Formats: sequence, structure tokens, C-alpha cells
Amino acid sequence: MAVPHDYTERVYAGVLGKIIGVYLGRPFEGWPHDRIAAELGQICYYVHEKLGKPLVVADDDISGTFTFVRALPDYGNPRDLTPARIGQTWLNYLIDRRTILWWGGLGNSTEHTAYLRLKRGVGAPRSGSIALNGKVVAEQIGAQIFIDGWAMVSPGDPELAADLARRAASVSHDGEAIYGAQVVAAMEAQAFVEADVDRLIDTAVSFIPRDSVIRRLIDDVREWHARERDWRRARQLLEARYGYDRYGGNCHIVPNHGLIVLGLLYGDGDFQRSLMIVNTSGWDTDCNSGNLGCLLGIRNGLAGIDAGPDWRGPIADRLYLLTADGGRAITDAASEAYHIVNVGRALAGNSPFEQPLAPKDGARFHFELPGAVQGFRPEESVECRGTVSVENVVGHSRRGGRSLALRYRGVARGRAARVATPTFIPPEAIDAGGYALMASPTLYPGQTIRASLAAGADNPRPVSCGLYIRTYGRADQLAITRGPRADLVPGAGYDFAWQIGDTGGAPIAEVGVELSSESRADGAVYLDFLTWDGSPDVVLTRPPDARPGTETMWRRAWVDGVDQWDQRWPEAFRLVQNEGTGLLIQGAREWTDYRVSATIRPHMVKSFGLAARVQGMRRYYALLLGDDGMARLVKALDGDTVLGERSFAWRPGENYDLALCVVGNRVKADAHDQTGGEALFVVEDADCPLAGGGVALVCEEGRIGAEAVVVRPAR
Repeated sequence: MAVPHDYTERVYAGVLGKIIGVYLGRPFEGWPHDRIAAELGQICYYVHEKLGKPLVVADDDISGTFTFVRALPDYGNPRDLTPARIGQTWLNYLIDRRTILWWGGLGNSTEHTAYLRLKRGVGAPRSGSIALNGKVVAEQIGAQIFIDGWAMVSPGDPELAADLARRAASVSHDGEAIYGAQVVAAMEAQAFVEADVDRLIDTAVSFIPRDSVIRRLIDDVREWHARERDWRRARQLLEARYGYDRYGGNCHIVPNHGLIVLGLLYGDGDFQRSLMIVNTSGWDTDCNSGNLGCLLGIRNGLAGIDAGPDWRGPIADRLYLLTADGGRAITDAASEAYHIVNVGRALAGNSPFEQPLAPKDGARFHFELPGAVQGFRPEESVECRGTVSVENVVGHSRRGGRSLALRYRGVARGRAARVATPTFIPPEAIDAGGYALMASPTLYPGQTIRASLAAGADNPRPVSCGLYIRTYGRADQLAITRGPRADLVPGAGYDFAWQIGDTGGAPIAEVGVELSSESRADGAVYLDFLTWDGSPDVVLTRPPDARPGTETMWRRAWVDGVDQWDQRWPEAFRLVQNEGTGLLIQGAREWTDYRVSATIRPHMVKSFGLAARVQGMRRYYALLLGDDGMARLVKALDGDTVLGERSFAWRPGENYDLALCVVGNRVKADAHDQTGGEALFVVEDADCPLAGGGVALVCEEGRIGAEAVVVRPAR
């Protein structure tokens, strides 16, 4: 099927609709309608400040939506993707009791129950079945809240969307939960090519049984809408017939699905009104609002979102993904939209749609979507407050069609203007509550930042422009490091290239542009793109002056997939794994060719080692030394494949230098003790090689210690 001509922009609107809906409903999630009406009134805009809560938060609805759909690109974008492979994707990106899910326990949390089934070898779809988990557990809301990505890769193809939704939902759910997920996915897919709400619903219900509760519910809501003008009265009818008292568990799909349909019908297609209704109605507000926001974002496009209040400005495209792939945690709506679009184009399978889109030669921040700021915000410190604003504009780009305008005013000596985007956990998210934000930095020493800026032709005088980064330094305070500068006369441009130097173990928190002038300057500078490339050249360790308990951000840069990694031990890394295999991970999927090394001291441990090109908990290359006296080079991908093995005796309490070098599909591993070493393995992996990823310390059932992990460019 042909991809719609405005596919990319509509997906972006869908992603924005999803995150706006979640951020809108999240602060009062679980409140009943009466409490919302009494304490907040109609929910017409963000209310987080009234409740003393942050706006942009880590959330399961967002993380699951944009993570589980990665099963498609991870397995080569097959249209016949199986539930079993989606289940493997869960095992790869989830860290037990830490990422994405509500970890409420076996038989209490539907998703946690399914995860435990998967972990114990029960494959999908049995992992989520009624036969195994019971009807109440299997029919909760999770199947629906994670489903939007499968629809957005199926534009105009509701049959494919419903089928993908069924497969994905069956990993953790069954019965009515799957039907509800199919309805949402089918409506969203059809919304790329159809605006009529009744036709969207007619299309969607054609994929579920006529005698299902979800079908009966939808028919009832449509009947109420036909004869009852007041949505409040319809909500009362819904609660009386399909309320939580009739559909039990912690958060059943049936009542909440009813609110999505009710909000869609009574909202008359208007983004703000529909979200007002579904949020004011109560129950699982962030989930329902997120699904409905995504649907209406796709249906109405960016214009529909922008027709009301400024939904986009306060969030600045920002979103967080809580997974074992920490380098993708700090992201933005435009980036996630392009990930989805490229999967959708691959599934379409019709040239030229098979070729992935990479605006401005693959720049990380390209601003090619209308209104996209990709996380860039003005700095609001005392010295900078009020000196600059950001706006996505047409033109002023040599590589594309749009750019980010930095409109500055009153810049003078002592009054700089700075705009930046996060590359790691921002200060406001460190202790935001709720789901803890687990992430790795996206930018590292050794990499080269490239950016192109141009001064407005109408600027009255030159302005000095430069790049900068901030790192988490002493006491986790942000410290600025400035890079190259250029004085731009009106109409002039400059291309920056800045290789980041050693930061002393401090993670890079943000990257930005600084504007300054010795005398008052007003005008505009246009950021065409900002990106970085190259392999990291970094020692990942505890900063030399770090004080335990007062400086934590160097530790937060590691995605913690081990049972215990405490601060109180003398080693920077004392890892303990009580059962199975644990990984302590850092890095990004963009890392391709590099050498990683570490000196590791094993204690009582079944096996230990070092991993490269780590893409989660179950996708990596690793050099492992086992308690059976064997060294093995392993590729973890749907189970472990031994690429090479040989005898290697080691003794507890002694240090062993391990190294992996990955270049193309060639993997070289070596190890030695204090008396010398040898190259253990040199392997060409021609069977589905892992192309990129971070690094990890690996510990299987026992304890190991290390002081540093060193990553260098491959020589």
C-alpha cells in the first residue's frame, strides 16, 4: 500500500498527541470524575503546576508505546512478525522491576505477570493468555495503552494495524483487552486517510467479534451519543453499565475504552475538547488521553493540535524512554516520529518508500518538521533570562527546508543568550518521582559536535556565536565548557566542528549555542542543524574527586541491570548478581566501531566479562570467563550463540584485563592476567551481526569488581 504523501508530518502529530495526552492526564491519574470536577474543574489545559508536579515525566504509556514496536526494526521489519519475537523484545528492553512497567507483582500487575512468564520460558502468546493468567488479569488496560506505534507503522492499512495489535497485545493480554487494542490501532491507522469519525469506528469494529463486550460497549456509546447531547450524562450511563464495579482488577480495559470512544464522539473531532472530556471523566486519565491524543493527532495533523492553546511550547518535543537501551532514553518527538516513519516505509515495501529518511545527512537535530524544536529551550538563569526565544521557521537552511530561529534581545556584556537541549537526565528530572528515569548520555568525549549557524541578514550588528556543553561535576552541579566561537556579521554563516575533550568522568548533560556581544545586540541567528559523530574516547569511572552519596550522576549514566551495585564499596564497580545474568550498561546504539577494555576482579561468580555493541539485556557481544575454566565469545540474540571458546584458567581475587574490539562484522577478543595475555578470538560474524550499541560489565551469579571501563576508537 502506498504511504500517504504527508505521512511523516502526520506521524509527528500522532507522537505529539500521544505525549501531550499523557502529560495532560498524568498528574491526576486514577482520580474519579467527581474529584476532578470538584478540585480541578474541566481539564482544558495542563494542570501539573496546580498539583506541584512536573510536566515532562518518565511514563509507562510513552515508554512502552515507543519501545515494543522496536521489535519490527530489530528483526528486519517483517510483516509477519510473531508474538514470540515481540516477547523477546520485552525481555531485551525490560529490566526486572526497573523499566517501563508497573511492577505490581504476579497476578496483580498484568504486564509484570506476563514478564515473569516470559522470563521463565513461557513464550508469547501463552504468556498473556486467559488460560494461564485468568480472565481478570488478562483483560486489563495495558494492551491498549502501548498500541499506538503499531498503528503508526500501518498508515491507511487498518487490517495490518489490527493484526499487529493482536500479536503485540497477546504478549501480555487476552480477550477483551486484545479487542480494545485492535479497535484503537485500526482507528489510528485509518485516520491517516479518513477523517469521518463514524467511518473510523465502523472500520475498527469490523475486526473484532460482534458478540464481544468491546463491540457492545461501542454500540451503546454510539447510541447514547445519537440521543443524548450532554457528554456528562453519557459518562454517567457508561459508568452505570460498564464501570469499575462491574469490570474489576486494578484498571480494566472496558470502562476506559468506553471513555476513549465517548471522548472521540462528543469531542466532535476537536483536539482540545476531546481531551477535556476524556480527562475530566476520570479513571485512567493519562492512558485514555494518550490514546485519544494520538488518534486525533493523526486525524487532524499539526494544525489540529495548534488550533487550540499552546500545547507544544511547554513540552518542547521532550520525552523519555525507560529501557535497557539507555542511549535512546533522552529523545524527542521528532526523532521518534522518524524512527516510526522509517519502519512504516519499510513495511510498505514500495520503492522509494523502502529507503529510510535521514534529514540533513542524518543530523540528530534537524528541525525539518513544522514547529519542531527537538528539546531546545532558552536558559532561564539570572544572567540569561529573557534574552532569547526559539522558533522553528521555514528557510535559512543549506541542507533542508527549515531551521531553528534563535531570536535574541538585549544581549550585551554580562547578558548572554543560551539555548540547549538535553543529552542526559536534566536537573528537573533527577528526582521527578514516579517512574525513575534510567538513561545513558547521548554525547561523549572523543566525539565531534558539528553545527551550522547563520546570522540574520537584518541584524543591526555582529554577534558572537559559540557551542557549549554542560557536565555534571562536583556535587552534581552543572559546569559549563565552551567550545569554538565565531563572530557573525549580518547574513554570514559558520560551520562548527568541536571534538569534545576529557570531562574527568563527568557525564555531559546538555549541548547548546551561546550568543554574546560587548554592546547591546538584538536580532536572530538560525541553527540549521546540530549533530555529532565519531567513536567515544572516554574512561567511564567514578570521578576522582567524587564523594560517595553527594555525587550520583556518574552512576546514573549507567543503566543498572544487576541485582546490586552499591555506593559504599571502595571499587567504583562492585557488582552482585544473585540469579541469572546481570549487565551494567552505558553507551548508545550509534556506537559502531570501537575498542572497550576493563580490568575485572572476579570473586565467587559463575561467569563474568565484558560486552560490546550492547542493545539491551539480551542483544550484545560478550567475552565471558566461566567457572568451568573456559573463555567464550558469545553473541546474545534470542539466546546465546558461542562464536568461539577455549580453555582459560582464572582464579578468584586476581585481576584480569579483558578487551573487545568491534569493527564492521569483525569481533576480536583478548584477555590476560598480570603475567601476560593473548588474543583469544577473532571472528567474522556474518549471521545477523549486531551493528552498534554500548558497552557493559557482565556478571552471572556472583560478584565482580572493577574500577573503570575504557572506550577508545578502533585502531
